[in-house]
Amino acid sequence: MSSGVEQHDPRACDGALAKAFTFLGKRWNGVILATLMSGPATFSGLRRAVGSISDSVLSDRLVELAGAGLVTREVCEGPPVSVTYQLTEAGQSLMPVLDELADWARTHLTLQ
Repeated sequence: MSSGVEQHDPRACDGALAKAFTFLGKRWNGVILATLMSGPATFSGLRRAVGSISDSVLSDRLVELAGAGLVTREVCEGPPVSVTYQLTEAGQSLMPVLDELADWARTHLTLQ
């Protein structure tokens, strides 16, 4: 007989943590956020800093990060017209976590 109360398996991953890793683990999202830690960047600056990302994938990821409220997009009237991206307050609040994750990786993972 069920009591109507949902039981939580203590071995199950927390739903919020799973969601965070799904989002941040998506290729390039974490790298783009980490790149913006040092301050605002233009689209071309991000493309150079991130490396082998295509323009279309970078654009898609920036739209996704902006939609999640982690990045803002500001169009700077030119000439030439440029677009600058920067972390929002929510994006900045993620930086200590990314710093800790990077420290952990340097200590515990063999990076090649």
